[in-house]
Amino acid sequence: MPTDAQIAGGHKANLNNPNTSKESKDNSQKILNDEFNGGDVPKASDTKDKNPGNVAGGLKATMKNPNVSDEAKKSAEERLNNM
Repeated sequence: MPTDAQIAGGHKANLNNPNTSKESKDNSQKILNDEFNGGDVPKASDTKDKNPGNVAGGLKATMKNPNVSDEAKKSAEERLNNM
C-alpha cells in the first residue's frame, strides 16, 4: 500500500511531466489541494519506522562504493558509528 508521500509524489511528478495532458495535470492539482494540503505531506524518511539493519547495510554499501565521494563515505561512516 503506497504512503501518502508516495501518492502525493506521483501527482507532483505528473504536474511537472511535459507529456501529460492539461486535464490530467488539473486533476492531480485538485487531488493535491483537496486531499494532501497542496502536496505538503510528511516524507517517507520523516517516519521513525526504518529498519536499523537496512539503514546500516545502506551506509556500509555507501562506504564501499567506488562511485561515492570521500566526503559522503566519511558521513556514512560517522552515521554508522552513531547508530
